[in-house]
Amino acid sequence: MEGETTNTEEMLRNAVVAVELGSEPDDQTDAASGGMMPLFSSLFEMPRFKVHVTTGDKARAGTDSTVLLRLVDETGAKTEWNRLDKFFRNDHERGETHSYSISAGKLEQPDEIAYIQVKRQSKLIDDHWFLDKIVVEDTKRKFSYVYPVQRWIKRGVDYSLYQYDAFLPCDDAQLDLRQEELREKRKLYEFKETIPNGPKQVKDLPSDEEFSSGAKSDIIIEKGKLLFRKLYLEFTTQKWKIFDDVYSIYHPDHSLPKPACAEFWRDDKWFGLQRVQGVNPVLITLCKEIPAKLAVTAEMVEPFLEGISLEAALSTNKIFIIDLEFLDGASCKLEKMVSPIALFYLNKSDDLLPIAIQLFQEPSASNPVFLPSDPGNTWLLAKMFYNMADAQHHQSYTHLGTTHLLMETMSISAHRNLSPSHPIFRLLAPHFLYLLAINARGLEKLLSPGGWIDVGMTVRREGMFELIAKGFQQWDLLLNGDVEAEIGSRGVLDPEILPYYPYRDDALPLFKIIKKYVTKIVNLYYKSPNKLLNDEEVQNWCKEMATPLAEGGCGVHGVPEKLENVEQLVHICTAMISACSMGHAGSFQQYDAYGFVPNYPGVLEKMPPQSKEEFGDEKLLEYLPDKETTLYIMVITSLLSRKGTQSLGDFEVQYLYDPEAVIIADEFRFDLHKHSSQTEQVNRQRDFKHDWLDPKSVPNSISI
Repeated sequence: MEGETTNTEEMLRNAVVAVELGSEPDDQTDAASGGMMPLFSSLFEMPRFKVHVTTGDKARAGTDSTVLLRLVDETGAKTEWNRLDKFFRNDHERGETHSYSISAGKLEQPDEIAYIQVKRQSKLIDDHWFLDKIVVEDTKRKFSYVYPVQRWIKRGVDYSLYQYDAFLPCDDAQLDLRQEELREKRKLYEFKETIPNGPKQVKDLPSDEEFSSGAKSDIIIEKGKLLFRKLYLEFTTQKWKIFDDVYSIYHPDHSLPKPACAEFWRDDKWFGLQRVQGVNPVLITLCKEIPAKLAVTAEMVEPFLEGISLEAALSTNKIFIIDLEFLDGASCKLEKMVSPIALFYLNKSDDLLPIAIQLFQEPSASNPVFLPSDPGNTWLLAKMFYNMADAQHHQSYTHLGTTHLLMETMSISAHRNLSPSHPIFRLLAPHFLYLLAINARGLEKLLSPGGWIDVGMTVRREGMFELIAKGFQQWDLLLNGDVEAEIGSRGVLDPEILPYYPYRDDALPLFKIIKKYVTKIVNLYYKSPNKLLNDEEVQNWCKEMATPLAEGGCGVHGVPEKLENVEQLVHICTAMISACSMGHAGSFQQYDAYGFVPNYPGVLEKMPPQSKEEFGDEKLLEYLPDKETTLYIMVITSLLSRKGTQSLGDFEVQYLYDPEAVIIADEFRFDLHKHSSQTEQVNRQRDFKHDWLDPKSVPNSISI
């Protein structure tokens, strides 16, 4: 903090306040006491209180206004207005904290500060002030009062600030001001529909949601480094001549290193591992019977079942399936979008191995079932087409649609309906950091015509919009917002069924830690059912989220129109925090998957073969994108794999100040640290690392 002003400076400053303010007509207490005289009489009183004022780190947050503050005790007695200004110093600037001394003045009970009042006076129209917090330090009692503000301070408005600023509407002494503030926020956070029938976005990005100068420059610098490498590499040939060329594009400076999968991407074991710990590990499902649309017979697959029949393998939970029917009919740059069905067998070593892949939904002579016994490159190409399809699902549904964009919809609604003083807003706010900013940039850069999606994904922009809308209509909070329920719905919750499933084993305990944290915070403020039932802000929030798109709402399935119990609120908040943190963490391994394009191709240039003829590597190369596209994919997925915020629980901005809430947050961090240590131990025993859900790797929010 800034060095404190001297007593002489404080005396002079108070004298200036007396001259400027006199007896203000809106301040009956000061007027009745004689205007300037009480201020001059306090010039020789030793200051008892130190006031530390922090301006927020936002664009145009600083002010040149006259900032005034006074203390109010439990009896209603007030100090005079104190001018918070230092001579010869430009205070109240962005991100800075300045300290001032204030005497107890005529407070009848100076040991009991009820609240403080603050206002700013300015004749400049284009002057703003974002006040982060004020700490009033009682030097006599060695005690500090904390007043988080975290909002813009209007000119000429008297703000009464209360300790910790975490109130339900029914407990807020300034309800009128609170409601007016929400009316203004609803104008600021308006919805727009970028993707027809999909999640809504913010119409215009509010300045509060923009990247900080540091965060923005980091992204620009990293992108510049990678694009420089891309330009350097493009001086080489654009087309692949031999397969070794694919390995030659990695540079020894490691700005774009060779992913580990480049060494074993052809292996069936690795293909199976990607289903349980890759970028999209949320599809593997226990298979109890072979669907009629999959043209698999027992004779086809029994050679890969270690001597048991298909019927026995099904009955003993050894067969698993992934059906990407979700992709069927999507627009794409191919003649028809691949929508595979794949079968997997859990062998005696607990390895999940592919045993059959059908690349389209309808069986036909031109849509064969590919098998591990097929010619080597034929089987390899079938796996490549499966992974290409899986990449479309990952980017459209798992990553962008139901993480980035859905969480934007729910967070905008929170801004529109929950006061910054609402405890639920304070719980969720750390997980909204930069979400709207990165989405605005992503939609502009990646999803624009001719952008990365058009170049590096088979479905292109049009198909991705279709899939995002389709996924949004399928997503349900009650199922997809609960990690345990979602995994259970696929029949793979029990480790006895699928022993090696790192995603499940790491995600479940982390989800439970988040839910425990949310439950304690929610129960802290809703101590009776009526508190929730009568909370119009949180009820309006849920109603807006639940209202169908056609009726002007957000159309989020599974959100109740009216909250009946705290468990429902816990479920919503847990789902949001989980999606913004652990739900996005898996995408940090994008470069590990996409960075070697043959392993996980976002785009393939030709339709898959309709027969099982044998062919060499030179024909395999014909399916791969050219070098320029490959490098573009590498650059973008490298950027998307960077962690943009601090680790979960290590909040960039503190929103919880209530001592009981602080204790709960500390317990949350302790649980995360303990789980991190356990995850590290488990990872040391795994053949392939899976540290994406280690709390150290999990971000607070979606910021990249």
